[in-house]
Amino acid sequence: ALGRLAAAGKRLCYVTNNSSRTRAAYTEKLRRLGFPPAEPRHVFGSAYCAARYLRQALPPGAAAYVLGSPALAAELEAAVSSCPIACSLGEETDPPLATTSFQVVVESDEVSPQPPFLQAEQPQFPQPLLIRLVLLSLGTGCLVKAVETAAQREAFIVGKPNRYMFDCVASEFDIDPARTIMVGDRLDTDILMGNSCGLTTLLTLTGVTTLDEVKGHQESGCPARQSLVPDYYVDSIADLLPALGD
Repeated sequence: ALGRLAAAGKRLCYVTNNSSRTRAAYTEKLRRLGFPPAEPRHVFGSAYCAARYLRQALPPGAAAYVLGSPALAAELEAAVSSCPIACSLGEETDPPLATTSFQVVVESDEVSPQPPFLQAEQPQFPQPLLIRLVLLSLGTGCLVKAVETAAQREAFIVGKPNRYMFDCVASEFDIDPARTIMVGDRLDTDILMGNSCGLTTLLTLTGVTTLDEVKGHQESGCPARQSLVPDYYVDSIADLLPALGD
């Protein structure tokens, strides 16, 4: 189905909240899995989007302290070459306390739909700026809450369902939301972001979401729950093949 879309001249972009791989690594994975040829610029992960945010928001002389994988640190280093990066993953690494301010980037485990990213000022925390890519992981949530408490500032969401991830895509490509479709298998990330950004949304039932959940939200009468309802759904993205053939 994706191959036919690409052959028809449709632009494909891949968005993910998993920050454990770089854009280049995701591009290679897509190639191995037989997806249509893609370039790193077509992949938007939460690590890359967090790096973009830092590039815009970092004050001069600031640094980043990464609680996560080398891939996450690599994306930050590539996007913000002037920002000193300290990466800690299963080992003790001192944060860059010599700088005026530092950002804390926390990576969630792979089962969590949305990893967190935070930024905090040091050492007095006068007006800290906190960001997070969102989280549902208890372990990561503890780390995020610890930094939120120390910085006395709530984190800002970068990953899905926040529209910042879509803004990253729209800033690199000429995208008309009215002619763009968001395809995903999660209501609270993929579909919610698509609906919030004015995109057409298509739910695939090959993931964690069931049709009963969709019907429950649709019939709830609650605006917040109804914002999770997709425009369309398919059992599998392969179900699009007959329509694409027409």
